Amino acid sequence: MSVVRKLGFRGMEMELEDEGRGARPFVLVHGFTGSRDDFREHVPQLARLGRTIALDQRGHGGSTNSGRAEDYTLDGLVEDLAAAFDALKLARVDLLGHSLGGMVTLRYALAHPERVASLVLMDTSASPIRMPFSEKARAGIAALAREQGMGALAFAMREMASRNRDVPPSAKRTEERMGSDVFWERVRRKLEAMDPVAWDALSRSLGKQVSVADRLGEIDCPTLVIVGAEDAALLKPSDEMERGIAGATRVTIPDAAHSPQLENPEAWSGAIHAHLARAR
Repeated sequence: MSVVRKLGFRGMEMELEDEGRGARPFVLVHGFTGSRDDFREHVPQLARLGRTIALDQRGHGGSTNSGRAEDYTLDGLVEDLAAAFDALKLARVDLLGHSLGGMVTLRYALAHPERVASLVLMDTSASPIRMPFSEKARAGIAALAREQGMGALAFAMREMASRNRDVPPSAKRTEERMGSDVFWERVRRKLEAMDPVAWDALSRSLGKQVSVADRLGEIDCPTLVIVGAEDAALLKPSDEMERGIAGATRVTIPDAAHSPQLENPEAWSGAIHAHLARAR
C-alpha cells in the first residue's frame, strides 16, 4: 500500500509517495513541469521489487510553492534532495532522475557518492541544454503564467501542440492512446500545481547551468543512461554521459521521446528492471 508523506526542511514541505519494503529504496525524481505523477503507472510494479519513493520537487506537485525566484535553483534542488534523504534516514539508494531531475540527481551523486548505489540518468544532460524557444518567447510564456495562471499556460500548450508539426510521433500516439482530454487533463493538473515563479526561474537556468561533463569520470556506481529515440535534443547529451561514465549502460528506447515511461512503458520498464537486477 502506497503512503503519501510530507517532509519539512529548508523552509518547505516536500510531498512524496512511499511504497514497498526494502533496505535500499529506488528513488524517482521527476523533471521540469512534472511531478511524481509521471511515474504513477510504474510505482506499484517497482514496489514489488523493493521500497520505491517518488517525490515532488520544490515548486511542483504537492510540494511547497514559495513564490520566490531565489528558491528555485539547480543547486537548491540538489540540497533539497540531500535534506530529504537525511529526513528519511536513507543510507544508500538506487536513484533515477528524469530531465531536470536527472541534472539534480547527477549533481547529488557527484556530491554524495557514498549514498548512491546506482544511478539512472533519463532524457537528461550533464551540460546546458538549448530550450526549444527563444529567450523572448520564454519570457512571454513566463509572463502569461504569472499574470493569467498556470492553467492559461496549459491551455496555450494544448493549442500550440495541435498546430506543431514537430511533435514527436510517439508523443502523438501517447495522446491518442490515452485520449486527448485525459492526456491534457493530466498535463493541466501538473501545471496548475506548479509555482509560476518556479517555471520562470528554472526554465531560465536550464540553458545556463554550469556543466559537470568534465566530472562524469567521478561516477563509479552502476549507471544506466536511458533516452527516447525521438528525443532529438538529448541524444548527443546522452552520448556524452555514456562516454564519460566508465561502464555506463546505454539504452535508447524506440518509439519514445522525452517521456519513455509513458510513450513506450514496456520497453522502459524492461530497461529499469534489468538495471536494478544488475545493480542489486
